[in-house]
Amino acid sequence: MKVFKDRVAVITGAASGFGREFALIGARLGMKLVLADVQQDALDKTKAELEQQGAQVVAQLCDVRHAEQVQALADAAMERFGAVHLVFNNAGVGSGGLIWENTQADWEWVLGVNLWGVIHGTRIFTNLMLACAKKDPHYEGHIVNTASMAGLLNAPTMGVYNVSKHAVVSLSESLYQDLQLVEAPIGASVLCPYFVPTGISQSHRNRPDDVKGDTPTTSQRAAQAMSDKAVNSGKVTAQEVAENTFKAISNQQFYIFSHPGALSNVQERMEDIVLQRNPGDPYKAAPHIRDMLREKLKNSA
Repeated sequence: MKVFKDRVAVITGAASGFGREFALIGARLGMKLVLADVQQDALDKTKAELEQQGAQVVAQLCDVRHAEQVQALADAAMERFGAVHLVFNNAGVGSGGLIWENTQADWEWVLGVNLWGVIHGTRIFTNLMLACAKKDPHYEGHIVNTASMAGLLNAPTMGVYNVSKHAVVSLSESLYQDLQLVEAPIGASVLCPYFVPTGISQSHRNRPDDVKGDTPTTSQRAAQAMSDKAVNSGKVTAQEVAENTFKAISNQQFYIFSHPGALSNVQERMEDIVLQRNPGDPYKAAPHIRDMLREKLKNSA
């Protein structure tokens, strides 16, 4: 996808973090924007800011766990703008702790947003975009699914999140291959950020009542503290990641990484698999972190 001006972008999780930065760049490039989020006040603020910059904006509350709400978002985009060209399946939440301490509600919430949200967005918008392409011989489209380096690695006390993001990477690779197979004029990318200050470590602030969590366990509190520290100390900004994502879209680049240096850990994991070794120590380079975490978890085992 080379042309952005006057094209229509749909962004979930658009009121903060990467989503907000995608919207700001889209507005700068002259795109028409369809924004979705579960936080009304932040969504309204982002919409107003973009409209002040002259962008045409539709903003709609949308819990991506629910297919009917994602369908309503697609319907709103078509009613207002008549086409969709660029989709960011970006909404995401985080939850940690020892994997056996995660409740059913934890699994339903994280998989509902991180995985089912991408499933709904991919199914609904790919079909819609293919229909748009049939009507326009010059159509160009692209879908970006936000995964994580946690979709390529498996750090301790992040099991639910890891599972959700591994599935998004697999879904995205399958989407890419399927689009190539049918020679669709639609590209696909998967964004795998590492520790970037986006607010995801505080995503429990928007956790819905139907999947409310229990009182956090020791391991969940420890995982939360470590996540807060790692994310908030990140040096790469959400704006930089968003800029690189738009460059990747233009270049038809599938894998997008915020921290390419972390790929050495991915390579080691792949070698463990190919050589049939047991999974390596994720804290080999920082054993003090493992020891600190282990000390905190002594009463959780």
